Amino acid sequence: MVPLLLVLLLVLILFGAGFAVEILWWVALAVLVLWLVGFVARPKGSSGRWYRW
Repeated sequence: MVPLLLVLLLVLILFGAGFAVEILWWVALAVLVLWLVGFVARPKGSSGRWYRW
């Protein structure tokens, strides 16, 4: 009974990690797109960076 529960727990952990990793890929892609848009749409009079930090 214990090995069956351990296998089920492992499957749940791997499924959850796969879902979380896929979400993180989409978040990283969205941040990259926002950064590129900000880089292209920066003010003309500035010295380079469009962000303040």
